[in-house]
Amino acid sequence: MPEGNIIHRIARIHGQWLVGRSFIADSPQGRFSADARLLSGRTLVSVDAHGKHLFHHFEGGVRLHIHLGLFGNLKHFRSRAPPPSSACRLRRSSPQASLHLAGPQACELLSPEDEATLRSRLGQDPLRPDASPSRAFEALRRGRIPLAAALLDQERIAGVGNILRAEALFLAHLPPLRPASELSLVDFERLWEALRLLMEDAARDGRIVAPHAPPAPWETPGKRREDRFSVYERGGQPCPRCASPISRVELAGRGLFFCPGCQTPGARGRPARRPRAAPSGRARP
Repeated sequence: MPEGNIIHRIARIHGQWLVGRSFIADSPQGRFSADARLLSGRTLVSVDAHGKHLFHHFEGGVRLHIHLGLFGNLKHFRSRAPPPSSACRLRRSSPQASLHLAGPQACELLSPEDEATLRSRLGQDPLRPDASPSRAFEALRRGRIPLAAALLDQERIAGVGNILRAEALFLAHLPPLRPASELSLVDFERLWEALRLLMEDAARDGRIVAPHAPPAPWETPGKRREDRFSVYERGGQPCPRCASPISRVELAGRGLFFCPGCQTPGARGRPARRPRAAPSGRARP
């Protein structure tokens, strides 16, 4: 499932390419035909992202909500697009750009009230300028579930997935299995900044490169971009900070990667890279 940085990157690209244009919309698959007719011919007014959710606002107050989920695929074409696949839920075409959406978890038109209700259920998004670190701190500390599990709860912090949680916890020197209720304000501020740093860089560059991550095989044939991780999917390999073998455990059906040397209770160290800015607002204990 694409993490929040990917959805924000898509929103920024759509804002540059698509806002101010009108599109012919249809549903080759057939499941979105009636709503596609409501979209067809309307001008896109704005694009917004919140966590893993994408919102397109059209003239006339029509609002499109997209959540790619595990299997969703959104393809962009600047010129003439190829024929859509049989799974294409929504096609939007114009002389300048076309989009093909297939397999999304959600593709729906929402009223302003429905959109507000959906957004109210989402946690704070580190990439949004209106994010409240204090609310994120309070939400993360609810209950004694492991901190790593709380980070994947989209009602606590929106946009964090398996990769981001592993890399951010590593950057913040935090034990992933510590009860979330024991998270201190100082530790939270370090974690929040790590999330912001990773997600902003990834939204801009289109890839996640953790500070001081081991080299990646940039020469891999057919690949123009490579993610680089410190702990994620590096089980058994040496930690880039202390050389301890990276651990992998199962947590709620997901693989959790961490360093047992650096990320144990009481372990401390300097951040892997100097934070660029403090989070807007200050969390209250």
